[in-house]
Amino acid sequence: MKKKKRLRRTFREIRKNWACYAMLAPFMIFFILFTVIPVVMSLPVAFTDFNMAQKPEFVGLSNFRTLFLSDKVFMGSVRVTIVFALLTGPVSYVLCFLLAWLINGMPRRLRTFFTLIFYIPSLASVYTVWQLIFSGDMNGYLNAFLIDLGVINSPVQWLTDGRYVLGVTIAVQLWISLGAGFLALRAGFQNIDPALYEAGAIEGMQNRRQELIYIVIPSMGPQLMFAAVMQIVSSFTAGTIAQNLVGFPSTDYKAHTIMTHAYDYGWVRYEMGYASAICMMLFIAMFILSRLIAKGIRRITE
Repeated sequence: MKKKKRLRRTFREIRKNWACYAMLAPFMIFFILFTVIPVVMSLPVAFTDFNMAQKPEFVGLSNFRTLFLSDKVFMGSVRVTIVFALLTGPVSYVLCFLLAWLINGMPRRLRTFFTLIFYIPSLASVYTVWQLIFSGDMNGYLNAFLIDLGVINSPVQWLTDGRYVLGVTIAVQLWISLGAGFLALRAGFQNIDPALYEAGAIEGMQNRRQELIYIVIPSMGPQLMFAAVMQIVSSFTAGTIAQNLVGFPSTDYKAHTIMTHAYDYGWVRYEMGYASAICMMLFIAMFILSRLIAKGIRRITE
């Protein structure tokens, strides 16, 4: 009975807001076709030997055994991905929230301007600019700046030296991390009822820090959750940045993430079964982490 009532309520909401669902339909169709279906299909493919030229051959758990027992590059990519995610995920999430909070207090035109400034890097292909900054010769902007200051005597090979490639990749990821999560938080701040601030002032709130703790965070549960999921996805699936900046593969695999490893086996070697097994492990890790973070955010906002 409860399920039937819930379905009826859902259909009533759809009929009531049909225009909104019509505008969402194109995105949802493409999302299902090119994201949901491939993810679902990767599960059975992970148990096969499939090279895209011949029929898939069922191999059971062979791909997973090779992954954890024989593939040293994969185990190294797990370590790189964890370091990468721990440094970029929380930092970029907090950065998104703080910038959205600060921008929200500005006049309308300034809000629009700064939102555009911070969001553009997530859309633009900035790799050429960063390659100029981290270029390993005397003309590299960072090398030239450090040499002028006397910090270094000769150019540093930022993009090829194994000691620096992961740090460079993390720095660029932080720069372009203000994407959909940032916009969701901006929208969340705009949707907070002004009456709550007035009620807070009457109750004795005296500064923005108290407003943040007692009004803003409890009112933005859905936006905080969405931004957290987006940051988890971007942190764990980062691979394009390393490929464009420090090469593929990177020096000594120092910036080789799980996603890069899956790309290597899927689109370079065409071992789709093995690549699907890698992606499945990544999906499981992201799902578990998302659930844990969801519980934490639910406790904070309740």
